[in-house]
Amino acid sequence: MSTPFAIPTIETERLILRAPAERDFPAMVEFYGSDRARFVGGPTTPELTWRMLAMEAGHWLLRGYGRWIAEEKATGATVGMIGLFNPEGWPEPEIGWDLFNGFEGRGFATEAGRAARAFAYDVLHLPTVMSLVKPPNTASARVAERLGCLREGTFLHERHGVMDVWRHPSAQALAEAAA
Repeated sequence: MSTPFAIPTIETERLILRAPAERDFPAMVEFYGSDRARFVGGPTTPELTWRMLAMEAGHWLLRGYGRWIAEEKATGATVGMIGLFNPEGWPEPEIGWDLFNGFEGRGFATEAGRAARAFAYDVLHLPTVMSLVKPPNTASARVAERLGCLREGTFLHERHGVMDVWRHPSAQALAEAAA
């Protein structure tokens, strides 16, 4: 019998980034069934949301990285799903963020995005990462800007259509800026 794959847990100032779990399903159904999910493949049904939850957990097993559930430390509430994403059809690993209903506009995506980027560079040793933002999702574009990303072009996805590619600063550029 093989050892189970362990998804790492990361803590930030206000968040715990942890493995997706079945207990996250109700918050996911609420978000992905709402109009707020229109930039990330929704709105969708509970059945398709279940498949999405399973895909997110399986992404970790197949790629060795993935998106975490962001949980607010103070309340234990499920804030969203944030982290590295690179399914078939994606041009390269991206840092993606889906903030669930009621948690937008509080800096959670930026905070978790920084932690995900540090994981990408410090643990996975990726040379670069990007974020894909579907126009006109101006809120996500602002998160990309706060993370220091520069818009470098577009990517045409077979289901999601045209998406803007936002390039994150490299690990070296971040280190130089911090020095």
